[in-house]
Amino acid sequence: MKKIALSFLTLAAASTLVLGAESDGEFVSLMDGKSFNGWKKAVENPDTWKVEDGAFVAHGPRCHLFYVGDEKPFVNFHLKMEVMTEPGSNGGIYFHTRYQERGWPKYGFESQVNATHSDWIKTGSLYGLVNIGRAAAPDRQWWTQEIIVKGRSVMVLINGQRLFEYTEPAGAQAGGDFTRKLSEGTFALQGHDPDSIIRYRNIQVKRLD
Repeated sequence: MKKIALSFLTLAAASTLVLGAESDGEFVSLMDGKSFNGWKKAVENPDTWKVEDGAFVAHGPRCHLFYVGDEKPFVNFHLKMEVMTEPGSNGGIYFHTRYQERGWPKYGFESQVNATHSDWIKTGSLYGLVNIGRAAAPDRQWWTQEIIVKGRSVMVLINGQRLFEYTEPAGAQAGGDFTRKLSEGTFALQGHDPDSIIRYRNIQVKRLD
């Protein structure tokens, strides 16, 4: 079960604004397309994760895959990757998180991956903070999902179009069972449940520090 926290948010118009061109030469690849080099599976249900046709594939009981290829924490960054879902699938992209062996990640934020799963919170949503009920991309097609964090701002783009921008309120506190507060950390990909099949590939990041 994913838990939902409440917070203030700033939503930008989601239909027309497109991110300006940037140099791909500044991005660093986080995967080789052949192995889990630089990544570490949670202890629970590690067989959920496979590498197939250049992509990380999540298909099985809950298990998260954490990036451990760089000891320097990510604070401000531009993360982008290609994602594809099968019908009825649920997944997610975590940032500012930490490796943990079991359970839903306690630290960081989740950018939802979900086109047609029964959970009404759909792709790109900042889970529990900016919840969007309409899927921004369809199943069985690759889409590009980008997360840009700078200071107290989080922007999410789907296929180059800005879905929203969230601004963390001044004085926001991290409380409860989950710490959803901008800080620093690494990235993680979610294997959600046995009926979900999610593919992640071409994962790249650029530090904005």
